[in-house]
Amino acid sequence: MPDVFVNYRTGDEESAATMIARELSRRFGPERIFSASNSIEAGRRFPVELVRAVEECEALLAVIGPRWAEVRGVDGRPALEAEQDWTRREIHTALDRGILVIPVLVGKATRIAPAALPDDLRELADCQYRRFDHRNAESDLTALGDTLARLLPELGTVDRDARAARERAKAKSRKKSAQGVGHTRMRTRDVRGGIGNLNGDLSGTFVNEPQGPVNTGQGHQYNAPHFEGDNTGVQFTAGDNSGTVHQRFERERRRSGDGR
Repeated sequence: MPDVFVNYRTGDEESAATMIARELSRRFGPERIFSASNSIEAGRRFPVELVRAVEECEALLAVIGPRWAEVRGVDGRPALEAEQDWTRREIHTALDRGILVIPVLVGKATRIAPAALPDDLRELADCQYRRFDHRNAESDLTALGDTLARLLPELGTVDRDARAARERAKAKSRKKSAQGVGHTRMRTRDVRGGIGNLNGDLSGTFVNEPQGPVNTGQGHQYNAPHFEGDNTGVQFTAGDNSGTVHQRFERERRRSGDGR
């Protein structure tokens, strides 16, 4: 049975009721949304199906437009005054059974005053409402769907929009992670003819095809002699450094007593 019953009055905003039922059916599945014009199969008994659907639903949306209380029946009197009026009977059944009733005020419709309602519908005036305007149809439908998904947990589990949003978030997260890995991956062409320094998980300095003097600071030095201890003032010369020592280093060694 459906979770949401869409109640409306013929002659007052049927198009809004159709849009609401269609959008909710798309979002939560047509089997969970009841609308008399679409949900009753050919040959079914209209009164029986209506009563059964409203008795077993979790929420009833009372779609109310500016003419809702003014539409007249075949006798010329306001249809709302007739006890057999189906719009009135559906709302009364939902209120009587403690089913969640949400008035949906369409366009310029205002909250109905209790005095304008039959005694068995007075409680409808106290129900918190939502609005629907054709000019803001997309945002209003989204807000209405979000409200139902929050209030009815079973709808939340089949919410197609929420599922799509989660998938987009996951895809965005995967893309961001992939970009982060790409930034820390070092390729030879990125450091050709120079020095590359990677931060993060990789540390140290990488030298590729140096073309001149190289002094990379702490750590092992490549393409030049490596000196242990205090190397203050020592310079390294690229290329074939066999027997090549800077004169300042030579003077320091002689002062230390090593005359060789």
